[in-house]
Amino acid sequence: MNSQTIAMPSPTGSAKKPQNVQKEDAMWLQKELINKNYMELATARANNRKVSATFVPGNLNELLMCFDFARSLPETNALQNGMRKKSGKMIMDAERDGQSEDVCTYVKADLGMMMGGEIGPTGDPMPRPDILLLSYTGCFTFMKWFELIRHKYGCETVMLHVPYQGEGHIAPNMRDYVVKQLKETVIPTLERISGVKFDIDRLRQYMRESVKAEEDLVKVLQSAKNRPSPIDGYFGAVYYIGPIFTAFRGTPEATQYYATLRAEIEERVRLGKGPVTPDGDMGEEKYRLIVEGPPNWTSFRDFWKMFYDEGAVVVSSTYAKVGGLYDFGFRHDPDHPLESLAEYCLGCYTNLNLPSRVDMICRYIDEYQADGLLINSIKSCNSFSAGQLLILREVEKRTGKPAAFIETDLVDPRYFSAANVKNRLESYFQMVKQKRAAGVHTLGQGAPAYIPIVAQ
Repeated sequence: MNSQTIAMPSPTGSAKKPQNVQKEDAMWLQKELINKNYMELATARANNRKVSATFVPGNLNELLMCFDFARSLPETNALQNGMRKKSGKMIMDAERDGQSEDVCTYVKADLGMMMGGEIGPTGDPMPRPDILLLSYTGCFTFMKWFELIRHKYGCETVMLHVPYQGEGHIAPNMRDYVVKQLKETVIPTLERISGVKFDIDRLRQYMRESVKAEEDLVKVLQSAKNRPSPIDGYFGAVYYIGPIFTAFRGTPEATQYYATLRAEIEERVRLGKGPVTPDGDMGEEKYRLIVEGPPNWTSFRDFWKMFYDEGAVVVSSTYAKVGGLYDFGFRHDPDHPLESLAEYCLGCYTNLNLPSRVDMICRYIDEYQADGLLINSIKSCNSFSAGQLLILREVEKRTGKPAAFIETDLVDPRYFSAANVKNRLESYFQMVKQKRAAGVHTLGQGAPAYIPIVAQ
């Protein structure tokens, strides 16, 4: 299935296709959409548009579109710079300016980008934000990050406080609390900064588009239940989630993109094909894994190659749900738009307690018939890394499947040692093979397979 299945708009700054990199058509379309958003940011001032900055978890994109903001996402900017091999210098610049080595490298890459002339990942200028919208969904670093940006630019900040799911569920009073903030604080502030009056019918229309995209995304992610899986639910999924987790959820472009993607993946299922990798179609599927934690962006292709060279496909990952747990039933509801925004924020992965995360991973291992769990613990990301060793032990105890633990970082190239990571992954795949041979699938057998990596 090719990109002509559904006509896509031609974004400014179309992605060029290097001859030595293979991608699905939908991956190239995703890159074009991301580049289009950077062009909208670069031309925002010339077009008299106000600019918002917000984060991916709890991203209120539909609401921001109601006020005509050009939309910037700081952690997306950092990871895009990481994939383009630009983040290392930015991080060191931020450290020379006084930031600690232990500070989240997304933050330092963002601060370093500001110090380097405010040029974005595509080489286009990044405008200063007019409003910082902090939807707090479990990451304390986000609060400090926006404090630093506010201090630098003097721009206004509005916070949407989202209660933590400490009891493992969303109570009505939690939802009501978030809705009250939207009505009394967030929306009035966005109206004042933008000069645009809030129109709830406009929000409902955006949400109708969101639901279409969300339905198709879930079908794509759940296609990994097939054997062979037609997708990689970690390395491939970070492309698939790009539009819906950033500035395009609620737009016709996202609806078209996900319809195109779904058709492409359904064709791969029909043909019995596995995932597309940077080196072409993956060979035999030997291992099916669940992965917890974000990927390493600075060595993304090398990291992925270590998996597909061994015939390992990630059938599901927690990171692909960081911007919404759509595969567990959530959909934006145009009939109850503000309540829907509240439930979306409350249900983000980073807002779940540890028992809920363990339940989620165990369910994935069962439903996707995975061979085990691999945790990529990110050195500078506390919101993901806290409690991961406990998660590993509980998952292995409950499922009887082997689990392993490696450590890299988000966008700091100093914390990715290819040789060490490769050796540990090979050890883990050997362990999976041995457990298969021994027929060890009874619950609770064996000690946790703690395989640490400190990549200096």
